[in-house]
Amino acid sequence: MTATGGSGARILVIDDEPQIVKLLRVTLQAHHFEVHEAVNGETGVYQASIVHPDLIVLDLGLPDISGMDVLRRVREWSRVPIIVLTAKEREDDKIAALDSGADDYMTKPFGMGELLARIRVALRHVASSANEPILQLGGLKLDLAQRLVELDGNRVKLTPTEYDLLKVLASNAGKVITQRQLLQQVWGGHHHESDSHYLRIYIGHLRKKLEEDPTRPKFIETEPGIGYRFMLQD
Repeated sequence: MTATGGSGARILVIDDEPQIVKLLRVTLQAHHFEVHEAVNGETGVYQASIVHPDLIVLDLGLPDISGMDVLRRVREWSRVPIIVLTAKEREDDKIAALDSGADDYMTKPFGMGELLARIRVALRHVASSANEPILQLGGLKLDLAQRLVELDGNRVKLTPTEYDLLKVLASNAGKVITQRQLLQQVWGGHHHESDSHYLRIYIGHLRKKLEEDPTRPKFIETEPGIGYRFMLQD
């Protein structure tokens, strides 16, 4: 998450109504949110997998696949807060969306002030639930709430993907994580087995930044043909 409580947080808007998208973009940017947009469901799912938003505002009436399908597909691999913003007012629709993983539900027409308040609440909730213990693995320290990494007391600058990959591995230290699991958890639902070369590239980047000798890694061990293991440190 890029920020807690609002400023700087990434918000993905999935809605096919240009006026609504424009209103959300202008207002959210004015409140210092970083806004990404998708005008149909397939693009929304794809954007969610590559942007790693801090929150999604989702319309249910999309032109290709339904918003409910988007919700279910994103929930297969992500816990990002999702606020449904839709013209559907029936109680059954609200129950179905919330049961399928939506965090909140608002109907159109809506008040922008109320939506902003609900966004702040959702982001605060995530910040609170993400207040996990700091992972200290030998000389490596991961502050999961702040997305910060230090090695022997020195800050290590990682790209978002490198950080997400390291977090998955370090959070499962000592366990073998398969290539498929890593692709699913870091890149989301849109990947193929052939994408495993991305893993090799990013693992190589991590080793260059973390390992004293990348050819003889002490943090990230390769399990040939299977995946990778973050080695437990003394």
